[in-house]
Amino acid sequence: MLRILLPVDGSENSDRAVRHLIAMAGHCGEMDVRVMNVQPPFLYIEALLKPRQEVVDAWTHKAGKDAARSACNLLDEAGIPYTLELVEGEIAETAVQHATQEQCDMIVMGTRGMGTVANLVLGSVATKVIHLAHIPVTLVK
Repeated sequence: MLRILLPVDGSENSDRAVRHLIAMAGHCGEMDVRVMNVQPPFLYIEALLKPRQEVVDAWTHKAGKDAARSACNLLDEAGIPYTLELVEGEIAETAVQHATQEQCDMIVMGTRGMGTVANLVLGSVATKVIHLAHIPVTLVK
């Protein structure tokens, strides 16, 4: 069984990655899909307001579910089972760490396609994932 990590963020590019994974399903046999949304740390709010941890956790959970909704709907419609993980952290590092811990065989994710100059200046989550991961990464534009 192929175990695949599918990081999603609710964007159209993310949905394209989900559709690609659905198309792969016909060729890969049985898959264990791990849908994951990573919310960035809540640092700026903590510095100003110092909310209770339960407030931060509730916000992270809601934002994560909202971001993953479209991916989950597409997978449900295709009849592909999945598990959903909602976590907080640095996106690329957290996704790769999760893929390693869960012994995933590959990562499938969307990319924003900013271009070479923007990637050099800003970096990109996809670029970081490629450099950090020790398993195949499929980027869908």
